[in-house]
Amino acid sequence: MSSVAVQDLYRKKRTSSWFYFLLPSIAIMLVFFIYPILLTFYYSFTNLALTGEAAKELKFTGFDNYVRMFQDPTVRISIWNTLVFLIGSAVIGQQVLGFLIALLMKHKNKHFRRVIGTIVLAGWVTPEIVCALCLYSFFGDEGTLNAILAFFGIPVVTWLYTVPMITIILANIWHGTAFSMLVFQAALDDVPAEIEEAAVVDGASRWQILTRIILPLIKGTLTTNMMLVTLQTLGVFGLIYAMTGGGPGTSTTTLPIFMYNQAFVNYQLGYGTAISLLLLLLGIILSLFYIRAMKE
Repeated sequence: MSSVAVQDLYRKKRTSSWFYFLLPSIAIMLVFFIYPILLTFYYSFTNLALTGEAAKELKFTGFDNYVRMFQDPTVRISIWNTLVFLIGSAVIGQQVLGFLIALLMKHKNKHFRRVIGTIVLAGWVTPEIVCALCLYSFFGDEGTLNAILAFFGIPVVTWLYTVPMITIILANIWHGTAFSMLVFQAALDDVPAEIEEAAVVDGASRWQILTRIILPLIKGTLTTNMMLVTLQTLGVFGLIYAMTGGGPGTSTTTLPIFMYNQAFVNYQLGYGTAISLLLLLLGIILSLFYIRAMKE
């Protein structure tokens, strides 16, 4: 047997062995990811329900759930609220604030970084429901914020009723900023100090160093972090549900909240799964946008 044939045989055996090692991961993906998506897709075309006549017999209803969904004004309100919550807490809030904190901690001594990092990480490691209860107590009618305002003679504000969207945005920013801070801190530490020193010698200002050196060097990290934070924010449920329950009215009803209400409060599981696929589609569209941006 020639040496070329031996090499080809060895290459094929090595490739097949890697496939066997991947089988457990593929099986887990099929069982816990692909199968639930396919099952959800099927149920979205049925009248699946937990009560009433529909609970007695499962029927294929075609696109009835989707027609109902796009005719429902609450769906449009939920999409709008989801985008506002996403842009406010993820795109503007966590991304910008996390980068600013990481930038301020750059080149600081380890004791300063340790103290600030611990304070910021406290919100991230706190369970979502605990975070919601803390922020509910802070923004409540007799909460900490109104107590501070009353101390300075400022009229009390019913934050959770007058500006509920702002309260849940601030709560999610406080809860999730630490992740962006850690990602950007690692990226900023990898920026060569020699480049910044050379720019300072050439007379570049801090703003020029930031916009023309640092940001271009970490733009891949910026896009990746944005995608991760976006997908995480799209699925936020417990924080909003515990603080406002989607109210007052539908002012903070995002797609996850509306999906839960339809599926587990109104017991219309078929309609709820159709809404969940809309949320999945929104996540796919945003992910493809970020992937395209990373390639460019």
